[in-house]
Amino acid sequence: MWTIVVAAGTGSRFGSELPKQFHAVAGRRIVDWATSTAAVHSDGVVVVMPPSGAFEVPAVTGARVVAVPGGASRSESVRRGLEVVPADASVILVHDAARPVATADLFERVAAAVRDGADGVIPVVPVVDSLRSVDGAPVDRSGLVVVQTPQGFTVEALRQAHAGGHDASDDATLVTANGGRVVTVPGERWNLKVTDPADEAVVATLLSANRPEDRP
Repeated sequence: MWTIVVAAGTGSRFGSELPKQFHAVAGRRIVDWATSTAAVHSDGVVVVMPPSGAFEVPAVTGARVVAVPGGASRSESVRRGLEVVPADASVILVHDAARPVATADLFERVAAAVRDGADGVIPVVPVVDSLRSVDGAPVDRSGLVVVQTPQGFTVEALRQAHAGGHDASDDATLVTANGGRVVTVPGERWNLKVTDPADEAVVATLLSANRPEDRP
């Protein structure tokens, strides 16, 4: 199994000149936390870095790490990562570098569902807040979930989905549009995505407390 860690974004919503994934929390950069966990169950990890080349590539143990420059969009960055995934790889996970608290157990749960026959797998958590539309109308949350990463795929399904060069907010959307069968598995409540400084503070607390307990 290989994992692509997408770390090429500018993090413009974060409000910092330094992209959020390169901020240090709990003694390590956010991207280092994410890459280290990916390495636990991966034969290799492709880290898609900013094209500027101004940042140090994560150094981890337990897996081969390859760095490639990202593209103009998230989907283009994933495609560049796919180009260096070995031809004989069968399962591939795609993970956002801005989710440093995802556990190795979650990576394995997603990969296991791919091995069980799904074209794509997405971890999800229930929506716990009450919802309303922008015009104030209530929205039934019972049929809604929050999507996380890592998302997992057969390498063939992911390559085919990206062959058309289309963009989407995540890879499962492209696989579904290409006719692939995408299933869900339980995500993790603490698998937060860092999007602003307040999120960074929460993630730092979680990682400092070694929660969840199986941090690499």
